Amino acid sequence: MFVLYLIIMNGKTCFFIGSRYTCNSIREQLSQIVEKHITEYGVTSFTVGHYGNFDRLVIGVLCEIKKLHQNIELNLLAPYALNQKVEAPEGFDGTFYPEGLEKTPYRLAIIQANHLMVKNCDYLIAHPGSGNSRNIVEYAQRREKKGLIKVTLL
Repeated sequence: MFVLYLIIMNGKTCFFIGSRYTCNSIREQLSQIVEKHITEYGVTSFTVGHYGNFDRLVIGVLCEIKKLHQNIELNLLAPYALNQKVEAPEGFDGTFYPEGLEKTPYRLAIIQANHLMVKNCDYLIAHPGSGNSRNIVEYAQRREKKGLIKVTLL
């Protein structure tokens, strides 16, 4: 398993958050938004989780777009990497385990990982449902008001 413990990237970073129940119908809109983040905003690094349908859609879109933009970096967020073997999808550059999660209780790891990602990325592309994804987006929107992140809602 290849785990990045600290990502220091040149360029801009983007994270994704969304409902595990997201419908496949957003795929084309998602693809257009990711393309815009690369071509207009200069995003060169993308990180996504792997636990629901939104994440599956994002992974598929990113793999397709990487064929056109080979310079982008794709990482799979692995908040449970210390306890589970996580393989990055084909086309991805690796997995990312946020520093500091070692002492986080297992049941809170994904929530803490999402907060850390939002705190340390330049862009967030989101399709929130209810619960934790909605809470993370609201946190990101508060950071956006301070000019710390740019949030795009689907």
